[in-house]
Amino acid sequence: MRLLERPARRSVALLDGLATRAFGTAWNPFHQTGTVAVAMLLVLTVTGLDLVFFYRLAAPYASVVRLQTDPWLGAWIRTLHRYASGLFVAAGALHALRLFAQERSWGPRTLAWISGLVIFGAGLICAWTGYVMVWDTFGERLAREGARLFDALPVLSEPLGRIFAGEQPVPSAFFFVNLFVHIALPLGLGVGLWLHVSRVARPTLLPPRRLLWAIVAALVVGSVVLPASLGPSADPFGLAPSTPSDLLIAWWLPISERLSPGVVWAGGLAAALAAVLVPRFTRRRREASWAPSQVDSRLCTGCDQCTQDCPWEAITMVERDDGRATLLARVDASRCVSCGICAGSCAPMGIGPPGRTGRDQLAPLRDDGLVPPGPTPASVAICCERVPSGHLTALAGLDARIHRVPCVGNLHSSVVELLLRQGAPGVVICGCPPRDCVGREGPKWLEQRLFAGREAELQPRVDRRRIALLTLAPGNRAEAVAAIEAHFRRFAALEPTEPLPAGELGAVCDPVSVEEAVS
Repeated sequence: MRLLERPARRSVALLDGLATRAFGTAWNPFHQTGTVAVAMLLVLTVTGLDLVFFYRLAAPYASVVRLQTDPWLGAWIRTLHRYASGLFVAAGALHALRLFAQERSWGPRTLAWISGLVIFGAGLICAWTGYVMVWDTFGERLAREGARLFDALPVLSEPLGRIFAGEQPVPSAFFFVNLFVHIALPLGLGVGLWLHVSRVARPTLLPPRRLLWAIVAALVVGSVVLPASLGPSADPFGLAPSTPSDLLIAWWLPISERLSPGVVWAGGLAAALAAVLVPRFTRRRREASWAPSQVDSRLCTGCDQCTQDCPWEAITMVERDDGRATLLARVDASRCVSCGICAGSCAPMGIGPPGRTGRDQLAPLRDDGLVPPGPTPASVAICCERVPSGHLTALAGLDARIHRVPCVGNLHSSVVELLLRQGAPGVVICGCPPRDCVGREGPKWLEQRLFAGREAELQPRVDRRRIALLTLAPGNRAEAVAAIEAHFRRFAALEPTEPLPAGELGAVCDPVSVEEAVS
């Protein structure tokens, strides 16, 4: 299963690059496939409530024809309903692909993965029943194939396919069952969606407002200009000259019709089982970069900032047992995803994944130094490790020092101060798009720590003019590199600063000692 992660990453990067060039980083819809899918569920609910009032179980095709010929409240709303269902399926599939490619489908995220699969599968069943309810030639084709597959199971005493033999009209009960499933499943999707986001703090359910309305407007315009097709009425004794289809939702139909029911069931169950077992086959050992955060109880001051910043609600405050009056942070390893955002939020640097606390981040820079002394010291580019390799290659050609970090949300503000105190003219911090951060909220918390006073805040003594934040994503290399060069020129134009001697650097930038923290 892990062998598929690399081609999945390449596919996601290709799609991201194309979308970034078309829409820009801030409005790239591929960074927000999950929220787009939720938005389509809302569109489907609103349009479905309108359509159900005009649907007649006794005359399904005739009622759809009446809708199709009504230009005000029928044709475009039915088309919008159909287009929204297609976009939901596409967005859901791309969302799963992105999570798999970014190694976000295992461990504490397993519940989100499994519930997402259930939501996606329920959406496909709703789309199937919706097409059957129209009862044109395509709906009849889907119904016949469904009956053929269902009759292969030892469930009903009478074959379901007999109701399509033409001996008598298809009973209204058949359409009632389809209508019931079509309405009941979406109601259950609310529970699935709650489970899907139950383990995350501050879940984002909808795209940015401008993007949301742009998508809805595009769907409405498309529904008016290109109304959905409606095939001839289903006829068990007639051979339709043409049958409309939907290759996005029913791509499998031509394949299924040519195989035996046993092969179809075996293939479908194998695919479903493989999807469910993705968390099992992609999981990592909880060590090294995947180890959960740990708390140094001697340094924890009980400030509660790490619990506020944790995107997965993996940290709680508990009573101490060492006699100190303050509370103590405790990490639930079963919920921690090792994003390291807590390390950037801790002023005394007492929490974070092993090797990634604030103290761990400062140690190599303090000992080895990233900014060597000289008449013209170079600026520093701090880059998230998920920045595209092409961007790093372009940055290597600039007169800059590159410092890699697992996530910019993991970056402690003291690292930025130390680099500037060592004589760097400026620091550019390059992260992922805010809506595509693997740590979920890394860019947001970093900006607030550097410029808005959020703990662990950058100290007021640091010149903010020497700091810049940028987004590096597939498709924006030329734009991003040009922006970095502009920032470097701006830094160089500022009045030069003398680096502090090593002794003073330790006094200014080093974390407090354990003894000081305890006292």
